[in-house]
Amino acid sequence: MNPASATLPTARTAPPAGGVRRKGSRPALAAGLVAGLVVLVLIAAVSLAVGSGHVPLADVWHGLVSPDDARRTDVIVRTVRIPRTCAGILAGVALGLAGALMQGVTRNPLADPGLLGVNAGASVSVVLAMGVLGLTAPGQYIWFGFGGALLAALFVYGVGSIGREGATPVKLALAGAATTAFLGSLTTALLLTDSKTFDQFRFWQVGSLSGRETDALWQVLPFIVVGTLLALALGPQLNALALGDDVARGLGQRVGLARATAAVAVVLLCGAATAIAGPIGFVGLVVPHAARLITGPDNRWVLAYSAVLAPILLLVADIVGRLVARPAEVQVGIVTAVIGCIPFVILVRRRKLVEL
Repeated sequence: MNPASATLPTARTAPPAGGVRRKGSRPALAAGLVAGLVVLVLIAAVSLAVGSGHVPLADVWHGLVSPDDARRTDVIVRTVRIPRTCAGILAGVALGLAGALMQGVTRNPLADPGLLGVNAGASVSVVLAMGVLGLTAPGQYIWFGFGGALLAALFVYGVGSIGREGATPVKLALAGAATTAFLGSLTTALLLTDSKTFDQFRFWQVGSLSGRETDALWQVLPFIVVGTLLALALGPQLNALALGDDVARGLGQRVGLARATAAVAVVLLCGAATAIAGPIGFVGLVVPHAARLITGPDNRWVLAYSAVLAPILLLVADIVGRLVARPAEVQVGIVTAVIGCIPFVILVRRRKLVEL
């Protein structure tokens, strides 16, 4: 029997410790996923239309299908709104999948992309790029943010893998927390000695989708595509890991390989998302719980729904940020923290939902 195919029936008969069973039939879940994609398209259309300069939907369509540089609205749609909306979709997909992966692999319901030190590593790297190399444009931060996130996550996984048991969930969480604390202190120390760098860094740190260039999105797109494919392929392995390492090994799963593959996917997704949008919180933490509320514990569906719901949340937060302080804007990282904390508190109080 194929080991991968053996995990699902076992997961159905012996659900994870939370006791949350899969909700709805497969056709119903597929229909819900399609409905989510439709909502995402509608939200993306709204994202192209609203902002400091309102663009009617008819002009949005004209700017998409037959752009004319002589029309002001076409220029706004093509050069500002499309890159911004695409950045929100890419970052949302990456954060949603990364959060679902991390919660599944670590079996920690509070895991999010910050757990492996990704945000802290990216922050240190960006601060060094600003303070030492004098970079000022957001597009120049991308590779520094990605590289810092990658190195930090690899360091955490390497430290967490030391010992005979390998990279257990508890060791990964402890290594990630210690690394995050150290890198956070290092970032603070660097910023306290350079006020100019601090002024630049504080705008990047809150997370934003504005000012993103199309070229920058193309640079990170391959990483997000590879990370997405790896994440979606890991659904059966996550179902087996949810039953415990011993049971997973008994089902023929290679636990170490599954965790290492998941770590690679998380690094690619988190690094790319942080590079294009900054360290945005709550999305990777809240969205997998919302997806699990709809689908139950089957990680194949949790991953798929997280990839759809997360960009919806991020685009809605960005739209709200553009409207509440017009003609100025509130960065999307601030809005996601505000609107994400309320459902998170509700989810935490539902004991069966937060236990994986």
